[in-house]
Amino acid sequence: MENIIEIKDLHFCYEAEDEDSQPAEVLKGIDLNIKQGEFVAVLGHNGSGKSTLAKHLNAILLPTSGKVTVNGIDTADESRIFELRQCAGMVFQNPDNQIVSSIVEEDVAFALENLGVPYEEMRRRVDESLKAVNMYEYRLHSPSQLSGGQKQRVAIAGIIAMEPKCIILDEPTAMLDPQGRKEVLAAIKRMNREKSITIVLITHYMEEAAQCGRVVVMDKGRVVLDDKPEKVFSQVDKLKSIGLDVPQVTELAWELKEAGLDISPEIISEDECVEAILRIFKE
Repeated sequence: MENIIEIKDLHFCYEAEDEDSQPAEVLKGIDLNIKQGEFVAVLGHNGSGKSTLAKHLNAILLPTSGKVTVNGIDTADESRIFELRQCAGMVFQNPDNQIVSSIVEEDVAFALENLGVPYEEMRRRVDESLKAVNMYEYRLHSPSQLSGGQKQRVAIAGIIAMEPKCIILDEPTAMLDPQGRKEVLAAIKRMNREKSITIVLITHYMEEAAQCGRVVVMDKGRVVLDDKPEKVFSQVDKLKSIGLDVPQVTELAWELKEAGLDISPEIISEDECVEAILRIFKE
């Protein structure tokens, strides 16, 4: 598969607050390619640069130096920014900041109306996108009547309706309760699986990242790990050294291995952990 996102030697500095201070360099030479249809989690503690990186994928921020290309479009090309944002949609932390209408289906249709999409086509897209996130039955409800997880799914439906090739989600479950996080993650996984939409998920929840196909770990503006979840999370010492945790089942497996038991350090799911422990007892 071809790369939909290509990042080459990306540096980014926020401007100095005053004449006496230096510009703050947040990204320090990022090189990263993401293929069409991949489901990638980006991890990092606060200040690692992961949200700054996400904003470069939608041209909210532009490189200080280096280059970011999405679906063949240079994000620094102002003449194609509208085309870029149709291709790469973005969902933020707070769903309340993304909802603009008093009826769910009208909110999902908002961007399509601005694009001049014909009514019949708009009707089809709105219905399909709401069904994709299991919110079709709430199409005539007011967003104010919905839970946080439901509101976030409506925000995601609004992006799906634009039929993007890629969706960037910047900690979309950070303000949600466990049930809301579960609902949103299920909707994201379904989009990736059924529509082959490329997903870039910025998160600080290790259990969410463990369900992705690939995990990128950032620290101090650089990519320090990039591999399958089981390979990344098996490096417990390294992750802890940069202030990150690992899924609880992975930490349990790691501690058992440290204690001398024959168990794989690449366990990332509860079922895998149960099977491994049962095997140890049988032996």
